[in-house]
Amino acid sequence: MSITKHNWTKEEIIAIYNKPLMDLLYEAATIHRQKHDPNVVQVSTLLSIKTGGCPEDCGYCPQAARYNTGVEGNDLMTVSHVKAQALRAKASGSSRVCMGAAWRNVKDGEEFDQVLEMVRTINKIDMEVCCTLGMLTENQAQRLAEAGLYAYNHNLDTSEEYYKDVISTRGFEDRLQTIENVRKTNVTVCSGGIIGMGESIEDRAGMLVALSTLNPQPESVPINALVAVEGTPMEEEKPVEIWEMIRMVATTRIVMPETQVRLSAGRTNMTREGQAMCFFAGANSIFAGDKLLTTPNPDVNEDMKMFEMLGLVPQKPFIKVSQPKTVEAADSQFASLGEKPKWSRPGHTIERNVEASIKSKI
Repeated sequence: MSITKHNWTKEEIIAIYNKPLMDLLYEAATIHRQKHDPNVVQVSTLLSIKTGGCPEDCGYCPQAARYNTGVEGNDLMTVSHVKAQALRAKASGSSRVCMGAAWRNVKDGEEFDQVLEMVRTINKIDMEVCCTLGMLTENQAQRLAEAGLYAYNHNLDTSEEYYKDVISTRGFEDRLQTIENVRKTNVTVCSGGIIGMGESIEDRAGMLVALSTLNPQPESVPINALVAVEGTPMEEEKPVEIWEMIRMVATTRIVMPETQVRLSAGRTNMTREGQAMCFFAGANSIFAGDKLLTTPNPDVNEDMKMFEMLGLVPQKPFIKVSQPKTVEAADSQFASLGEKPKWSRPGHTIERNVEASIKSKI
């Protein structure tokens, strides 16, 4: 049994990324087959439970309130609406529902209580529940865990060095602190990033260093290709070539052998052949549904046709980690603390973010 390496260096990861493609694919596929069933891929459904109006200035995000991207803001969904969507997703083959809210951070109160009830509801229908709600405290993580949360997503986005060229309203350390808060519970960690934002290969390696040196490593790592949305600061970025995506997936698989590698945003620009190469390289999860929060995504029926063609089968829920128990609100040991944590605001200037913000007001 091989021991997971937690001291990868940037130089080591760059060397892996730049290997001749056939050597890289062979090594990644070999590790993938040792640690996972190569013909099983998890299907997850991403549900935007609160859309738009985010105060952050992330250069890639159409949900940032300061950019004019045509995204219509919506209030928090009702529990019954979320349950209906989850049942529909389950019927179409999904084993996980990931709920995303366009918040900077979790705030104690009625809305968070409503999210906790959504978590309880979905866990009770035997689906894995994931949330991505922004930064959160240890107590908030404990409350989510009690409700039956399976995973918490909090992406690093990119390397610590390039992070300051993407976002100025929150710090990289806050991302790591949130992951640490989740690790104090039984909730699994989902954390990855985006390629195609103008970063270098060194930055891609830097992101993988930050993720792979966590102990334990994240149970799942989404690899997103930037979907350049008009109105965002990154609207002019060129689409990521499929070879870059394949290399990133393969490198992630080698560096984090036990992790579920998620082929996430950008699949609409990939052919079936390209996606098949990503699965061969070690990707074993996709997001299904016509949208990933606000950006386009392949239709679930098309995905099922692709699965049939490739001989892939959807992963059943709770294969990697057993189903968490749900504690009802009345029996909770963790009450709302009304916390007001002071998450950082670096406050430096990112010219293209400022320009996009000014342009949206014209």
